[in-house]
Amino acid sequence: MSPAGRAASKGTIWTPDALPASGPSGRDRAAGPAGPGAPRVGVLALQGGVREHAEVLLGLGASVAYLRRPEDLVGPDGLRVDALVLPGGESSTIDRLLRMFGLFEPLRDAVAAGLPTLGTCAGLVLLARTVLDPAPGQRSLGVLDVDVRRNAFGSQVDSAEVALDTTLGPARVAFIRAPRVERVGAGVEVVARRDGGIVGVRQGAMLGVAFHPELTGEPLFHAALLRAGGGRVPA
Repeated sequence: MSPAGRAASKGTIWTPDALPASGPSGRDRAAGPAGPGAPRVGVLALQGGVREHAEVLLGLGASVAYLRRPEDLVGPDGLRVDALVLPGGESSTIDRLLRMFGLFEPLRDAVAAGLPTLGTCAGLVLLARTVLDPAPGQRSLGVLDVDVRRNAFGSQVDSAEVALDTTLGPARVAFIRAPRVERVGAGVEVVARRDGGIVGVRQGAMLGVAFHPELTGEPLFHAALLRAGGGRVPA
């Protein structure tokens, strides 16, 4: 199936009964083989490729928590997750839903305080300090010192699955209406380029990529996230 065909969940808005398979809480699912001390990764589950990210994380031995409300992220004793994934989807829709569900500020504060975070495609847009071509009223978390341009690699019909050389190693990923990084701050490392354009960056514990590793089952970037969160990753 083509990358465009596999991206059916990119525009999905998740409701409680439509979330991927979950545990007793309706929002959590622990990896079967994960033992005590397995990293617990929160996947923002408002819209986009939630299920695919969860499957990659579970395959790496992590447990997964679906984040839809502030209390899914932060409890009386502090953060409830060791790391965070911001999936692809529609960046303006995700922004709107974050504010609707009261998650915008708690999420921004957690990432700014150092919570290891992986943002893919729209997740990269959400992390960026500046969105050069925002939809009307669109905001970003502003925590990653880059400027991004949405849909810089064309429309859905221009989607492609490509082999990509990155500073983390070779990867096979999907580009679907992908953004491009137009400026990086002094403290930002370029992780990947495509056709000369910047498509992957890292700043501290934040990793932002313009593509979809989850749609190809590529674990490289999720493994890097788990390591940043102090988790053990299978060889």
